Amino acid sequence: MNWARAIATGSLALALLAACQGGPLPPQWRRDASAALDQYRHAWLRGESRIAEQAFERARSELASTGSAELVARAELTRCALQGASLDFDDCPGLAPLARDAGAGSRAYSAYIGGRWAELDPALLPAPHRMAFTAVGGANGEREGVAPATPGVLGAIEEPVARLVAAGALMRVGKIVPEDIALVVETASAHGWRRPLLAWLGVQEERAQAAGDAEAAAAIRRRIALVLGSPKQTQP
Repeated sequence: MNWARAIATGSLALALLAACQGGPLPPQWRRDASAALDQYRHAWLRGESRIAEQAFERARSELASTGSAELVARAELTRCALQGASLDFDDCPGLAPLARDAGAGSRAYSAYIGGRWAELDPALLPAPHRMAFTAVGGANGEREGVAPATPGVLGAIEEPVARLVAAGALMRVGKIVPEDIALVVETASAHGWRRPLLAWLGVQEERAQAAGDAEAAAAIRRRIALVLGSPKQTQP
C-alpha cells in the first residue's frame, strides 16, 4: 500500500505492515508502531485525548528507533491530518525538524493539509486529495477568486477518514460549501467520531446563527449537548 494513500485513508498502520504480507513476520517495531497508530487514530476521533496521546508517543518512539526521518514524518502527518479533520489547526510543529529529510510526497501532503496550496505539486497528493484540490481550482482558484468547492466534491471520496481530512483542508483554505459540511457531520456521526462531529456541528451552528436561522441553530445546539453528554467524551 502506498504510504501517502495510507495517510489519506487513515491506514498508515496498514502501510507499515503491507510490505511484509506473505513474507516473514514483520519486525517487532513495525508491528508495535502499527498497533499504536491504529489505537491513536481510534482514540483521537473518539475524543479520548489521553489515550490518543499515549498511543501516538508509543508509535513515534517505535518509528524513531529506525532512525528514519521519513517514517517519523509519516506519523506526524497522520496526527496533523486527523487534527485538521477535527478543525484543530496548527502548523504541524512535530514535522518541522523532519521536513528536510522527508520525501517530496510528505512535503506535498503537509502543504495540502496545512493550507499552503500555492507551494505544492498536486501530482504528489493521494488520489482523493488530488481530486479535491483540482475540483476547487487548486492554488489558482484561491488566487483568482474562483468560487468555493462545488457540492459533491467530498461525496466522491468514499473512505470516511480521507473525507474528513479533505474537508479540513478545504475548510482551511475557505473552499467548502454547506452541502459538504452536512456530509462530513453525518460521516462523523455514522462512525461515532465525537471529536470531528463536535467540531463540524460547531461550524453548522455558527453558520445557522449568521443566517438568522434560530430554529436550526437551536437544533444543532441540542445535538451538540447530546454528544457532550456521552460518557466517553473527554474534550473540553
